[in-house]
Amino acid sequence: MANHNDAKIGFEKQIWDAACVLWGHIPAAEYRKVIVGLIFLRYISSAFEKRYQQLVEEGDGFEDDKDAYAEDNIFFVPEDARWSKIASNAHAPEIGMVIDDAMRAIEKENAALKNVLPKNYASPDLDKRVLGDVVDLFTNMDMSGTNESKDLLGRTYEYCIQQFAAYEGVKGGEFYTPASIVKTIVAILKPFQNCRVYDPCCGSGGMFVQSAKFIQAHSGKRGEIAVYGQESNADTWKMAKMNMAIRGIDADLGPYQADTFFKDLHQTLKADFIMANPPFNLSGWGRDKLKDDVRWKYGTPPAGNANYAWIQHMIHHLAPNGKLGLVLANGALSSQSSGEGTIRKNIVQADLVEGIVALPTQLFYSVTIPVTLWFISKNKKQKGKTLFLDARKMGYMVDRKHRDFTDEDVQKLADAFSSFQAGTLADVKGFCAVADMQEIEEQDFILTPGRYVGIEEAKDDGEPFEEKMTRLTSELSGMFAKSHELEDEIRKKLEAIGYEI
Repeated sequence: MANHNDAKIGFEKQIWDAACVLWGHIPAAEYRKVIVGLIFLRYISSAFEKRYQQLVEEGDGFEDDKDAYAEDNIFFVPEDARWSKIASNAHAPEIGMVIDDAMRAIEKENAALKNVLPKNYASPDLDKRVLGDVVDLFTNMDMSGTNESKDLLGRTYEYCIQQFAAYEGVKGGEFYTPASIVKTIVAILKPFQNCRVYDPCCGSGGMFVQSAKFIQAHSGKRGEIAVYGQESNADTWKMAKMNMAIRGIDADLGPYQADTFFKDLHQTLKADFIMANPPFNLSGWGRDKLKDDVRWKYGTPPAGNANYAWIQHMIHHLAPNGKLGLVLANGALSSQSSGEGTIRKNIVQADLVEGIVALPTQLFYSVTIPVTLWFISKNKKQKGKTLFLDARKMGYMVDRKHRDFTDEDVQKLADAFSSFQAGTLADVKGFCAVADMQEIEEQDFILTPGRYVGIEEAKDDGEPFEEKMTRLTSELSGMFAKSHELEDEIRKKLEAIGYEI
């Protein structure tokens, strides 16, 4: 049976359902901050308390030694911020102030989180009775059934981010990229230990989480990557900082949020892997002030669309053997307007485009337009060749609106790239094709996968053509006869109530 990526152990949904008690009691704009902050606080306190008990049992007197926690990548939580105190004050009138003070105490102990944590729980807009009920629900969650509480709360955090993306629609896309898309990018790029990973529009940090998981799953340690990111939205930047903390990932996301084009916080970085989901078709991104920028090596991007500004920014930050994977709207594959066709041609002729993957619709919560994965490499294994994959028919419907990939789908795409890089991939009509520079030039440097992979060949069902046509025409004749019967019946019923046709 296919392994669906959205499989959950149930704990995440319990917290989400508990959080929904707040729904309708506070302004929508504040809802996400309140819940994300509580998840964060519950996680770090839980991890601390577990380590605290271990140290007490060891009997060496290190339970108040901050280094005893730091060596296990666990936050030292000051007494005023521990969940036990919050739980005991759940129904006190000052519960909001207790939580705000807890956040301040954590920031004081952890400089990397300064001015990051939400401190809006004492707001008069937040019903303290309802907040106390939510604290109770978080307190009563049974966490005894797993030894992986760190990953459990991390997964819960990720699950809730996903749910916020679903509820917030277009705005949700600002901070969350569907896990199956992130997993596909990571599985194809295969980040290795001791590498530098960069995302110039990192949202809540999903690319980093999956990269760390990939390395950990392949006998490495999640701390063996150097993570660099940037985010322009202040709330989303704070969410990423908390997400990295929950996951135990030491990430340099800059000292503040900033526009990547105008304030490149990692100006000298040359990354081994770049993974990104930049805003689709962003207009008004500031071309007029950046016309002669050093990043536009292949042509100045148009003012009305930042797609090729993002691509070139990322190429600029690639190490000599660096690779990048990014999500773009399909228009970037074929647009010839405002010089985009020329930029694409220059990038292809520089032998940078390693692969293009057409994705199915409905993978995103925020947009319905078709999107594509681009894979660009500074030092391709197959020189002068590009892999095209058509994955538009892959995946399964999670519900009526949203599609997802199974783990097998992700692996199939990753395996196709591995075979291509090894020079062993055979073209499969409707799924994959390898094209050389001349073939791409013949297509006017348009990179739409369907132009190269063609249409899947229909399977022969073994029924002779004449027999099939006889059967089908007979079935059609029967349908025509039935339709005439229905027409007569409708006509009679209308005549019976005084209407004639």
